[in-house]
Amino acid sequence: MEITLPSKYKIIKSEGNSAVFEIENLYPGYGITIGNALRRVLLSSLKGASVTLVKIKGASHEFSTIPNIIEDVVEIILNLKQVRFKLDGDQPQYATLKVKGERKVTAKDIDAPSQVTVINKDTHIATLTDKKAELEIELTIEKGLGYVPVERRGKEKLEIGAIAIDAIYTPIRKVNYEVENMRVGDRTDFNRIKLLVETDGSISPEESFRKAINILIDQFNSLIQGAEVSNGKSSKEIIEVESKESIEDITKMKIEDLNLSTRTINTLTAGGVKTVGGLIKKTESGLREIDGMGDAGVKEIKKSLMKLGLSFREE
Repeated sequence: MEITLPSKYKIIKSEGNSAVFEIENLYPGYGITIGNALRRVLLSSLKGASVTLVKIKGASHEFSTIPNIIEDVVEIILNLKQVRFKLDGDQPQYATLKVKGERKVTAKDIDAPSQVTVINKDTHIATLTDKKAELEIELTIEKGLGYVPVERRGKEKLEIGAIAIDAIYTPIRKVNYEVENMRVGDRTDFNRIKLLVETDGSISPEESFRKAINILIDQFNSLIQGAEVSNGKSSKEIIEVESKESIEDITKMKIEDLNLSTRTINTLTAGGVKTVGGLIKKTESGLREIDGMGDAGVKEIKKSLMKLGLSFREE
């Protein structure tokens, strides 16, 4: 029997920034093969935009505080990381935020050029508590792939007062898939994939899904053509290097960037766990040994790691 080809994907559910895609008639065993490949590409290989540099008036470094503002600079930066952008073109763009008086500051207060669209305008940034309070921020917004910590960007020459921040470029919020058996002719072991994709709103779920498919097609076409690059490395070697770098970048991600609850972040920090790399070195039982870590915290962490395609160390 020949290895048959699957049917074209269908969208069986669509709501806001999420959609469920269905692929049927997959040859037995190909559900996991294709589902896992799509999931990993969606999470790691789609371009997005992120704040990479901030300059806050009155703050010389990230541990500064600003008069009449509840949040310190660290909290303001964490909030800015949650703001999602759509960037036209590949050149860095610059935006500003200038507010005065007693009020709450959200992403809709960001003044950006026409090439930049703020997606989640209701995202909280800071709280000003006095009529004399002022907050002035300059933002650098760039396009990139995945998650890039400050350390990987090398030693940038920064202006006095400028603060480089970890860039969360990926426009994908969540990817999950499940594989079911289905009947094709007399056989009942063919596969059906149902794959959920949730984006940040800067790209539609279907566009991201199609881009992931095309990335995989390009990679396999390159293998067939035996592509070589100028430094003499084969395309296979390049893929392996990029994959390794991508995993290393994720392990350097700070736990504050996992969208965990404040309680869970504080518990992990007190237990000496500060990065994703530190998390995946622990077994589930080892994590429970941290003071204050309960079932809810473990479940929350496990869910966040699954979104990155990671898990705890085996017992």
